Amino acid sequence: MRLNSNSKNLLLVSLQIIFFSVLILYWGKSLFVPILFGLLIAIIMYPIAVWLEAHKFSKTLAIAVCLAVVGILFFALVRILFWQIEIFSKDAIAIIKSLEYAMNDLQDWLFNKLNISYQLQNNWSEKFISNIGAFFQSTVEATVSTLFLLFLTPVYTALFMYHRKVFVQFLQSITPANFQNELNIILKEVIHTYFNYIKGMILVYLIVGTLNSIGLLILGVKHAILFGMICAIMTIIPYIGIFISALLPISVVWLETGNVWYPIGVVGIFSFVQYLEANLIFPKVVGFQLNVSTMAMLVAIILGGMVWGVAGMVLFIPMVAILKIISTHIVSWKPFNLLLSR
Repeated sequence: MRLNSNSKNLLLVSLQIIFFSVLILYWGKSLFVPILFGLLIAIIMYPIAVWLEAHKFSKTLAIAVCLAVVGILFFALVRILFWQIEIFSKDAIAIIKSLEYAMNDLQDWLFNKLNISYQLQNNWSEKFISNIGAFFQSTVEATVSTLFLLFLTPVYTALFMYHRKVFVQFLQSITPANFQNELNIILKEVIHTYFNYIKGMILVYLIVGTLNSIGLLILGVKHAILFGMICAIMTIIPYIGIFISALLPISVVWLETGNVWYPIGVVGIFSFVQYLEANLIFPKVVGFQLNVSTMAMLVAIILGGMVWGVAGMVLFIPMVAILKIISTHIVSWKPFNLLLSR
């Protein structure tokens, strides 16, 4: 099937827009990441701010209350995690010793069974440790950068909420007259969808973290609450977050017990809870608020990871969902709606 000249021009223009948009997003990470996090939080907190203002709160005070609520929840979560880490650190020395014994046993097995010399194994260990060191260095640098972005995010959130009418007027001024009604509908739907979505997701994380912790407690795993909540929080990174967070409790329980059935039990617990989360908890608690196809979510996650790392994996899904909402109300975007809809 041949494309006519108009279709070719539209396809070429679309590819150019996508290409240059990705370049701008990649090089402007330090600017766009905190702005989009601030915008997302502002969208979520907007209904609360409006409710406070309707109950005689000034705009400034309403925004301050919203930011205080977000800050209190964030610091409470961090405090709980640090409390569990402090408890976990008391057993860290014993775990490290267990790891040393396990490594010595592995070296003996490699020498006796596979005839790999200790010198060669030590060379491998040195390379592995150097790679781990480089990984931790990059992790620390990324953490410092993330903390800097965290300080900027509430500033952008406050600015978006305080000047929300100005931003709406800007969107109205650049939107053609025949799309004004659609713009108002889209803005209301985005706010309503994301408020209910985030509210439901918080409840999902609490339920998943509680189920993870209960399962690990039944299995007799130490620091079950820490591991259970970390795994629940890490599900904010779609698909791969659960695998990364599960490595720590699996490693710790294997080093402490030396029994392979305990790690298998941990995997079984997390797999069962994840099955419940995907097929029962998430659909019931959150519903299909975003209604984005699995294919579109996977592409958004991979592209977001390539462009912005972990922040992109988190932020690109809301961006795709907003595009899906826009494509629902604009006739010329219907082909994109077919690709994005569940």
